[in-house]
Amino acid sequence: MTTPMLEVKGLSTKYVTRFKENVYAVDNVSLSLEEGQSLGIAGESGCGKSTLALSLMGYYFPPLHYMKGDIIVDGKNISGLAPDEVRRSILGNEIAYIPQSAMNALNPTQKIINFIEDVIHAHNPDMSKMEIYQLAAERFETLGLSADVLKMHSVELSGGMKQRTVIAVSTILSPKVLIADEPSSALDVTSQKMVIKMFRELMDKGFIKSMIFITHELPLLYNVTDRIMVMYAGRIVESGTAEEMVFDPVHPYSKGLMNSIIVPESGVRDNKLTAIPGTPPNLKKPPSGCRFAARCRLATDECRKSEPKVQHFGSNRNYRCRLTEAQLREEHSND
Repeated sequence: MTTPMLEVKGLSTKYVTRFKENVYAVDNVSLSLEEGQSLGIAGESGCGKSTLALSLMGYYFPPLHYMKGDIIVDGKNISGLAPDEVRRSILGNEIAYIPQSAMNALNPTQKIINFIEDVIHAHNPDMSKMEIYQLAAERFETLGLSADVLKMHSVELSGGMKQRTVIAVSTILSPKVLIADEPSSALDVTSQKMVIKMFRELMDKGFIKSMIFITHELPLLYNVTDRIMVMYAGRIVESGTAEEMVFDPVHPYSKGLMNSIIVPESGVRDNKLTAIPGTPPNLKKPPSGCRFAARCRLATDECRKSEPKVQHFGSNRNYRCRLTEAQLREEHSND
């Protein structure tokens, strides 16, 4: 049996406010990512996606705090490492992270090559500037970016070019796991397609071993990832292959998420567009029962009182709900 590139077991993290209140943003999340696999994580704003992305790196600074769980990268548990060791030996080399609005983080007074030099020297201080430039030029051209970009400032690049440049810089050390947090949310459709193509090339050419792609647009993941996990109020509520999750979601929240988005794919484009009623729960005091119960038309008193267990069906699908798969499908067919 091969070792997963990333294995997460029961990870829980929280924010501590200035009033010493705990916000339980990631609650008992587990996942496994194989070499060559891309995993999508979807959910509405505030569900904990970005916090999960930060937590997966094992690099915690207040107000974010680690609570429990294991983060194992290529067989090495990084959840107990000191921040300096994580920054020195894990970030960039083992795990690379592309945050939201990353293209706006480029210093306009620096040339692109300067960013690459900083990244490489942090892990390989003996590498010469000429060697770095040759490596960067080859990588950029392989990914469809001109080597001339290396000599440019960020203000000379369009939005799409900035984002693709950030991706190239972030993956210059060929990390085992790339975590991309909504990398295409601020781009037009044409630029989105170019960014998605670039992620595929990174995987195909072996520049990254595996990838986690985070977005609130579940259908977008169908074109990028192999598997999708849907997150709600800090927990994973359903997971399956990309095709299963887009065309055949089972959990009421996953179904509602799909029905609240205009989808161009054949087979779901004619679905009635509906909004999910209500708002997510307050994660300072999470409900004792199902966290989606207050917004779910199928919820019973029992749903509101006790936490639902994870149920499994099919080859590798699971969901967190008290109702059986047959009951959920029957209810969905009546919609």
